[in-house]
Amino acid sequence: MRTPVDISEPQLAKLTAIGKAKKLSRSEVIRQAIASYVATHPAHHEDVAFGVWKGGEDGVEYQRRLRDEW
Repeated sequence: MRTPVDISEPQLAKLTAIGKAKKLSRSEVIRQAIASYVATHPAHHEDVAFGVWKGGEDGVEYQRRLRDEW
């Protein structure tokens, strides 16, 4: 999928230089950089939020209690 991204001139020059040195297209250099970033920054949002209500009050009861404060 194509995704437009704004890249500064110095970054673009570095990407071009890396591509030439490795005999890769600039697109491939960017794909590899993204793959590396994603591998080292996993998204654990589901794990953090999973079970947040476990052992707590029922969701409907929670809403009623909040509404009673109005």
